[in-house]
Amino acid sequence: MDKIDRKIINLLQQNARASLKDLSKECFISSPAIAARIAKLEKSGIINGYHSSINFEKLGFHVRAFVQLQLEPRQKKEFYPYVESIPNVVECNCVTGDYSEIMEVVFPSTKDLDDFINEVQQRFGKTSTQIVFSTSVEHRGIQLDHSFDDDSDEE
Repeated sequence: MDKIDRKIINLLQQNARASLKDLSKECFISSPAIAARIAKLEKSGIINGYHSSINFEKLGFHVRAFVQLQLEPRQKKEFYPYVESIPNVVECNCVTGDYSEIMEVVFPSTKDLDDFINEVQQRFGKTSTQIVFSTSVEHRGIQLDHSFDDDSDEE
C-alpha cells in the first residue's frame, strides 16, 4: 500500500460516495487507475464495505446506550446468535475486564431499553448500562498519514 492508496482510503472515509472522477482529481491519477486500486483494496479486505451514517433520533430512536454483560464462555454459543438477531444492537464487542461483552444499542424509549436489559439479564446474567447524553466525537474512520511514505512499497 502506497501513499495514493492511503489517500484513497482517507477520501472514501470522508465520503464513501465520492466518484471515481473526483478521486482521480484528488489523487492525480486516471479514473481507471483509481478503480483498479479500489478493487485491489477491496480484494485484500482493507475496504470491507460502504456505509451510510444515520441519525437514529430522526427515525424515532431517542435512547442510545452501552450495555455491558458478564458472559460465561459457555454462553457465547447461545449469546452470539441471539444478539445478532436484535436489530436495536448496532454493535457488540467481546472485551477484557469485568464484563466480557459491550453492546451499543438504540431504542425509542427507556422502557424499550429496560425491556431489552431485563431479557438479557434473565437469559445471560449481570449487566451494567450507561445511557448516552451526548456524543463529543461521532464514529469516524482513522486518518492514514501519508507523509512518512517510503517509495519502496509502491508497485
